[in-house]
Amino acid sequence: MEVAAVMEIAGEAVKTTLVCAMPIMAAALLSGLLVSIFQAATQINEATLSFVPKLVAVFVVLLLCGVWILEQLTVFTTRLFERIPTLVGS
Repeated sequence: MEVAAVMEIAGEAVKTTLVCAMPIMAAALLSGLLVSIFQAATQINEATLSFVPKLVAVFVVLLLCGVWILEQLTVFTTRLFERIPTLVGS
């Protein structure tokens, strides 16, 4: 297997990982920011107050985007399996 093929597969894997993780990370970031602003405004320093909304936001995003994320992972895996004959022969 050539180095270029390995680098191409690794690049596609990283891209797919970032695309699939982006909605979840954005939801956690946005909910954390909103809770932090609320905590700063009200001076409430409770650890569970920041944890629970993030957990709920991530769960909701997974419910809404789960099918799309699974589709992206399936497309990547299918393309990878289709390339196996060409990678083994080189």
